[in-house]
Amino acid sequence: MQIPDTSATRILVVGDVMLDRYWFGEVSRISPEAPVPVVKVGRTEERPGGAANVARNCAALGARVALLSVVGADEAGRTLARLMADSGIECSLHEDAKLSTTVKLRVIGRQQQLLRIDFENAPDHEVLQAKLADFESRLAGCDVVILSDYGKGGLAHITEMIALARAAGKRVLVDPKGEDYARYTGATLLTPNRSELREVVGRWNSDAELEVKAMRLRDELQLEALLVTRSEEGMTLFADSGVAHEPALAREVYDVSGAGDTVIATLAVMLGSGLSLPQAMRQANLAAGIVVGKLGTATCSLDELKQIN
Repeated sequence: MQIPDTSATRILVVGDVMLDRYWFGEVSRISPEAPVPVVKVGRTEERPGGAANVARNCAALGARVALLSVVGADEAGRTLARLMADSGIECSLHEDAKLSTTVKLRVIGRQQQLLRIDFENAPDHEVLQAKLADFESRLAGCDVVILSDYGKGGLAHITEMIALARAAGKRVLVDPKGEDYARYTGATLLTPNRSELREVVGRWNSDAELEVKAMRLRDELQLEALLVTRSEEGMTLFADSGVAHEPALAREVYDVSGAGDTVIATLAVMLGSGLSLPQAMRQANLAAGIVVGKLGTATCSLDELKQIN
């Protein structure tokens, strides 16, 4: 299908940001100190993660993007701000002196992830309150809002954010986390993966049972739609118009980290550019198929999407 012009589409991304660090090296021996591989690091790489990766995916698809989040007053926060500026993304990263910017360090040997080390703590409430005022002031300048919840505390006021955005007539797409979905009430669309949805509605034994549970949740939360990403089973959209499904693409899966970021970013950009929900889901499915073939948190460019349409 024809990909719409995305150059005028404006996306506001709010949520938990993090810095993904990769240490790549060779493994040639086992440590004499413990039965673990010794990795001789040959190169390092830094990439935006979490909501920052969502914003980067939106920008890669040609949209104009603003990112709103909280970071620590530290080296990792400064690095993240620089990486986002390099991607042409307007950032409002509120600093919290008591906060350590979330860092995920991955050690890669022979193209396999050997270890992940996380550095994080929760943000200060006052900084979050200041972010709420910033959020409200930015609503007029966007077409679609993405709330990217990684459960790190950056979206303490998400219920208020949804209400403000909906009152301003903006679509609100949420990537949820945890078991308390009541806080997402009134959003346009939620994008849980299969395991995240199971935490909230319990297990299902058939597609028919899944439909009943998904539609019930959609009604309870007053959502326009619920999009469930289902790994090898593709993705399914539950909306007023009924159920639509996109099968998983038969591509080699290299790394699924960050695929959910690509899905919600593509949905937002395509919806903001005029596509219907089922059409936007199809593009999100194609984009996800591209990024799972790449190592680490990655993006799908507009050119890559056009090539497979």
